[in-house]
Amino acid sequence: MSENVNNTESEVKLHRKISLFAMIAMGVGSTVGSGIFTSVGSVAAAAGTATFAILSFLIGGLLMIPQNLLYTELSSAYPEDGGLVVYFREAGWKFWSFFYSWSCFFSSNPIGDAIMAISIASYLAYFTGWTTITVKIIAVILILFFGWLHMTHAKAGAKVLSGLTALKILPFFILIIVGLFFVKGTNFAATPVVGASTGIVALLAGISATTWSYDGMYATAVTGGEVENPKKNLPIALISTVLICTLLYTALTAAAVGLVDVSTLATSEAPIATAFEQIPGIGHYAATIASVLAVFVVTGSLCGLLLWQPRIYFKAAQEGYWWRSWGKVHPVWNTPYVSIMWETGVACILVFFSSINDLLGYFTLISLFRNALGFLTWFRIRNNKNYHPSYQMPAGPLMCILSVVPSAILLVSTFVWAPGAGIIASVIALATAYPAYKYFQRVNADIIAKNDAMRKAEEEKYM
Repeated sequence: MSENVNNTESEVKLHRKISLFAMIAMGVGSTVGSGIFTSVGSVAAAAGTATFAILSFLIGGLLMIPQNLLYTELSSAYPEDGGLVVYFREAGWKFWSFFYSWSCFFSSNPIGDAIMAISIASYLAYFTGWTTITVKIIAVILILFFGWLHMTHAKAGAKVLSGLTALKILPFFILIIVGLFFVKGTNFAATPVVGASTGIVALLAGISATTWSYDGMYATAVTGGEVENPKKNLPIALISTVLICTLLYTALTAAAVGLVDVSTLATSEAPIATAFEQIPGIGHYAATIASVLAVFVVTGSLCGLLLWQPRIYFKAAQEGYWWRSWGKVHPVWNTPYVSIMWETGVACILVFFSSINDLLGYFTLISLFRNALGFLTWFRIRNNKNYHPSYQMPAGPLMCILSVVPSAILLVSTFVWAPGAGIIASVIALATAYPAYKYFQRVNADIIAKNDAMRKAEEEKYM
């Protein structure tokens, strides 16, 4: 009986049910997280002046455009779930296709979910005074709720994500508009931050400090197999995401440095609250407003992550390089329910680990290298006979090389932060991934052979 159920589930295909608005919400929601509440101060400290702080976010956003153009082209050619799992596969780099899913699950995704859930509960504790254990219990409840929502009510989950994204973005734009009425021109010419670099070095430092704030804009590409009218909507969603995030961050920084001098902003632990304390009428409630905003911001991010991240392992399982059950689609809910259950379950366990922030940081080095390598697959994939993207980025080779720049910036800064731990974590990731890769090649040889035969037959159609 169970064998028949498994066969039924493995034959069920995911439907294209994610709308354009939900895709944009996913991209923006995954990008705009809790980091914006501190990154403005970090960028101000690195850039040294108000003008350079604003330019840092603007240029930082512009630097992300090549990445999204690249993802747009690749995803329009292969509108499947999985993102880099698919692109590495099409480049013929099967180990890296597997390694992407392996490293996502064991070194970043559930860890990130746990951190975000704890952050939400901690912000709520600002109002409630919850104990540490209560914060962790609330974090687990949040993870379980969004995991259940995306597993059993996919369309409703996408609508909730869209609503949360609107709730967290709209107040930012209101604060920006109101804040710009009260900026002081003298703040834009204020004395530079003491100890900060000057000239082009300061600007480069500021741009580097913005890079993490823009991470996550590729989320839409990972759900390419469930997007309505993907050839049209994937390009619109990916390009809209980078434009909205760049506009939001740049305008928010302009308002912040205009409300308070850059030196004060650079040393503040809560720069957004510090800046908006200067607005008459709401200044007294700035910290409270910032905490409420943070709840919506991080909740939207957690909701988005638990929607698209499980699709990575789901695709890896369908390719034969993961546990078979993770590639099942529920016959009633039409979702990759096994992958969602595993991600939420592991994230709940990690909530009770005290040093998960450090763990996520240690594995960043290899993750950044993996992502940079993923961008370079374009040079191989563009020669495939089945490569027919509905969108082609201008100056392809240049855009591809420029896509690597943000990852290279982060690679250097991450290595400086924890060189020893980063290298050790990278070696561990590779050392555990290779035997796992060979194991899946052996136990799932039938799935892999079937997929290879299907792709060979597809290639012959274009010969």
